[in-house]
Amino acid sequence: MGRKVVIFAAGSRGDLQPCVALGRGLADRGDEVRLISSESYRGLIEDAGLAFRGLSLDPAKIVDSPEGQELLSGGRNPAKFLRNMKRIAAPLAEKLLAEVDDGTDGADLVLAPTLGYLGAHIAEHRGIPHALIHFQPSQPTGRFPHPFLPHARLLGPYANRLTYEALDFVTWQLTRPFINTWRTERLKLPPVSLLGPQRAARTAPVLCAFSSVLVPRPADWPDNVKLTGFWFLDQPHWEPSPELTAFLDAGPPPVYVGFGSMLPADPRETDLKVRTALRLAGFRGVLQGDPSTSEDDMFVVNNVPHSWLFPRMAAAVHHGGAGTTAESLRAGLPTLVCPFFGDQPYWADRVHALGAGPTPLPIRHLTVESLTSRLRTLPTPPHRTRAQTLASSLNAEDGVARACESLDLLQPLSELSGRQASSRRSGRPILRAQSRAIASPR
Repeated sequence: MGRKVVIFAAGSRGDLQPCVALGRGLADRGDEVRLISSESYRGLIEDAGLAFRGLSLDPAKIVDSPEGQELLSGGRNPAKFLRNMKRIAAPLAEKLLAEVDDGTDGADLVLAPTLGYLGAHIAEHRGIPHALIHFQPSQPTGRFPHPFLPHARLLGPYANRLTYEALDFVTWQLTRPFINTWRTERLKLPPVSLLGPQRAARTAPVLCAFSSVLVPRPADWPDNVKLTGFWFLDQPHWEPSPELTAFLDAGPPPVYVGFGSMLPADPRETDLKVRTALRLAGFRGVLQGDPSTSEDDMFVVNNVPHSWLFPRMAAAVHHGGAGTTAESLRAGLPTLVCPFFGDQPYWADRVHALGAGPTPLPIRHLTVESLTSRLRTLPTPPHRTRAQTLASSLNAEDGVARACESLDLLQPLSELSGRQASSRRSGRPILRAQSRAIASPR
């Protein structure tokens, strides 16, 4: 009999879609899977045959709000980003955390990203195992700094490792007031100290939902960290509109330009710059946006699976979300990344360093001239050849299968019960005892 697995998948579609892929993989192996996410993604989740539990928080609406635009303006400044995040999340925290608790009712296993270490708190509350999901490198290492603090690499391995601890510590100080209130009032658990739950939580299995093709595994990552490969969600039964098919058949492969859930400061001006640059560089375009704005040489789409669309493109220009980056490289597309904030500059740098695209173009620096010059070199042999080589490696991986196999290594709950009972009797936090008990072997 399978487990009841709950995956906390708050965030944009780029965060949600890999979780759907993992959920589908677990369901195919006999588990009963439920995703906690915003209402916007109910259809995608239920179409994959997974159970859905809704959140009142909608990432797309937050991004579109003035507060969301201020969040995006933080760029690579982690302090500003975290302050803005707290300002947005704090008023919603009580309701959101209650929804997370309700959504995990009956779970045998909970999977969640590191934000707030919500999975660890729920696991302690319910006496069940948990695993962390990393969409970008978030495990401390001396090999490179946290993606949010890239310049620390100039100071060496110790500083690199310290960036992870520092960001976790600052994040915990910003979230501690409402998470500890949630723990004491809702979960009936003692508060966590000023040092935070991260060190104990990190001894649980960590599923890195990205590939060693882009991020070679650091030698100092412990055995519980599983670098699985990307989690791709294919939608083989999706059918394009006749208009899209006709556009693609009417000329050479176009260049895709889309920024996911990111919203430029002036969307209309950015759209005009993109269209002008594509024409100056001699390309047709498939653009993300309002389909009513399509033109003879520019077809605008609202919701087309990248797994279907990208293999039909000549190149891709996008914001550098982990999922979109993985899809463009899996399709063998030369890729130009125009990062906004967060981990996007990190993925932009990786694409360029691997030779699959030109120098990144941060969205705030996008002009007709800067975009045109990069577009002219984008699909040339050096970038195209390297992108195709990376595609061969990415397509040889099965990240979902590796992740499922790692979760199969968790000890059964019956083996945990004795440790948990002993932990309660001794007064030690279950979070620490449980995390040690479920750390998966190599």
